[in-house]
Amino acid sequence: MKVRRKSRPGAVVAALGVALTGCGVQPTGVIDAGEPATGLTRGIRLYYASPGGLRGVPLLDQEIRDLNSALKMLAQPPSDADRRDGLTSLVQLGGYTATGSGARVTVRIEGLYPATGRDLGTGQLVCTLARAQSVLEPKVRTDDVEVTLNPTEGGALGPYRCAEFLNG
Repeated sequence: MKVRRKSRPGAVVAALGVALTGCGVQPTGVIDAGEPATGLTRGIRLYYASPGGLRGVPLLDQEIRDLNSALKMLAQPPSDADRRDGLTSLVQLGGYTATGSGARVTVRIEGLYPATGRDLGTGQLVCTLARAQSVLEPKVRTDDVEVTLNPTEGGALGPYRCAEFLNG
């Protein structure tokens, strides 16, 4: 004996709808694509002391030839606008010579270094030189540069990285 089943149009449409929705793009959730972008924009940046810590000031229209030219720029007082924003320079250097190779920067300072090495003035030097080195050698990341201060009197200070002096 043959049993004949009645087809239901609603069941066919439902089955067809389920089959068709399975053909689309499926949600995947969060996909890890590596670390977020970090670091600073390109170009020279001078670091000044502020009530909240160090603050970088980009110099969009300035170029540097070497690390010593970056230090010369830092030796100048901040602009009037930057001073109104509470920025000041705590850097006090007499004679100096800065050299760099790869991720290493050394500053030879005449006489005693006038600070502790863990102060905002030192942070200004370290962060400005780290940034300058990454501008001069674009394959070097600012975050990777280590700066050592070598006064002619007293012991060497560092190596320091800029991140040691930045808040947060």
